[in-house]
Amino acid sequence: MTQRKKKKFPFRKSQIQQLLLWASEKSYFSLLNGNGHSTIYGAFRNTLFVGRRNYIESNRDSFEKLEQMLRQKNDWLYGYFGYELKNEIEALESDNPATIPVQHLAFYVPEIIIEIEDDYIIIYSFENPDTIYKEISTSKGYIEQSVQRIESIKCATTRRQYIENVNYIREQIVEGEFYELNYCIEFSTKAISFNPLSCYTNLNKISPMPFSSFMRVDDKYLICASPERFLKKKGNRIVSQPIKGTIRRSFDKSEDQKLKENLANSEKEKAENLMIVDLVRNDLAKSAKTGTVKVDELFGIYTFKKVHQMISTISAVHDEKVALADVIKNAFPMGSMTGAPKIRVMEEIEKLENSSRGLYSGAVGHFSPDGAFDFNVVIRSIIYDSKTKMISFHVGSAITFDSDPEYEYNECLLKADALLEVLKG
Repeated sequence: MTQRKKKKFPFRKSQIQQLLLWASEKSYFSLLNGNGHSTIYGAFRNTLFVGRRNYIESNRDSFEKLEQMLRQKNDWLYGYFGYELKNEIEALESDNPATIPVQHLAFYVPEIIIEIEDDYIIIYSFENPDTIYKEISTSKGYIEQSVQRIESIKCATTRRQYIENVNYIREQIVEGEFYELNYCIEFSTKAISFNPLSCYTNLNKISPMPFSSFMRVDDKYLICASPERFLKKKGNRIVSQPIKGTIRRSFDKSEDQKLKENLANSEKEKAENLMIVDLVRNDLAKSAKTGTVKVDELFGIYTFKKVHQMISTISAVHDEKVALADVIKNAFPMGSMTGAPKIRVMEEIEKLENSSRGLYSGAVGHFSPDGAFDFNVVIRSIIYDSKTKMISFHVGSAITFDSDPEYEYNECLLKADALLEVLKG
């Protein structure tokens, strides 16, 4: 196999614009951006994947194809898992229309990998890294910061429908059908004039998150400000960090601290979080050595630019007899985006929601040659199709018996706030 060449180059933060402009000209690229966050097990390492060498996209036997590619290539793989991949794992269907259809799964071996540090970059490439660095350094232009021009943004679910559905979910919980269901709604519009790179840089200023990503796969773009990790593997340890529990921030310091304390002490939010922790423990156990699943942190409160979040961390020691693709399969879709029990609530989600989730509620990230991987949860994200000019984003919240429909609707709008701000300028 042809070996990649590796070289370290000096780099200034002011050059990030040149780097993104250079990459955004390619049909396949992705930036993973940790935005300097420090959490248990870290945030995304700032990495840029550019170009496409080998590629798979699939709506059938997807995990088998992915595992075959992992074994054959022994290289970096970047890509995504779409929410509808659930239909290959369980006996489920998806009949709702998709504003922006995507494959169940798509992965590629990148031509170039660039690891970005504070004052240097490392370029991995099959060609001479000096040539790549020169291309980046001589890139001209700037990231346009003009207001995006779009048609009016429409929500596929009215406030009245949302409240009726939340009340229905609460009734089903009383009947014993399930314990918790993550109910989501879609907003969409059509672009008149839209710059995905400008949109990403603006969103990342407004909402700099630890699992941020900007991805292009041919005509489709993901503009992602995710605070949540789905799964990470480093060495022999597998980690998941589900989020359940959100509250707004305040410009007033004393009020902001009070809001944070309210979230930390909320019995409702802790009950929601604990349900998903138990579900994740069960998911990880399928891929773990017996007795190694543990909760590293329960009900951790983390502060971001617009919200406080309740995040728990669960880890386990990987059972090497379980293939890497199966580690993902055993935990997908993530419990924080479904509810519990998982299969039953996914059946109900399909009835209640009136549009396909597509890439939303899926995951993006990468596999490394050493068998490590890191994937986020695709939330707080804008998806754009440059061919159809359609723009879509979803928001949602976990519904339990104690949920107040008006409060849950307002929580959805809070989660949509940064996305609407970017799209409306």
